[in-house]
Amino acid sequence: MDTSLFLGQLGAALAIGVAALGSALGCGAAGQSAAGAWAKDAKAGKGLRFTYVILVSMPITQTLYGFIVMSQMAGKLGVVGENAGLLFGIGLLTGLGEFLSALMQGRIGAAGCRMLSESEGKGFALIVIAMGIAETVGVFTFVFMLSLINAIGAPAG
Repeated sequence: MDTSLFLGQLGAALAIGVAALGSALGCGAAGQSAAGAWAKDAKAGKGLRFTYVILVSMPITQTLYGFIVMSQMAGKLGVVGENAGLLFGIGLLTGLGEFLSALMQGRIGAAGCRMLSESEGKGFALIVIAMGIAETVGVFTFVFMLSLINAIGAPAG
């Protein structure tokens, strides 16, 4: 197999794979906290809050961003040649940016589940805003990496 093609394919795989790992860890962290909050709420005779599900699910978007970048990279594998290093770097940096965004979003969501459980549900909007700030890192990574992908094969100038 051509080394250039391999690096391009590896970059595409890293974009989705590392992003999905971050989403899984982020959703897992928030999910564990939500389960604890639901148990605490149930024991206290309170209703179970659906808002915890929203906080648990928010880190999943980074997997979508990684998938879209991977798909765009796959379209450039035919012209990989001298762009092998760039495609590998785009994939790696997409994966890492999305991984960290999802992981931090999950940690914020976990803290939010605990906070909502202890504050009688007050402060949900503030937690969503904080998670949105972490999401912004993923969105910036997504947009910046897509712009680099689109520059591959474009005439210089």
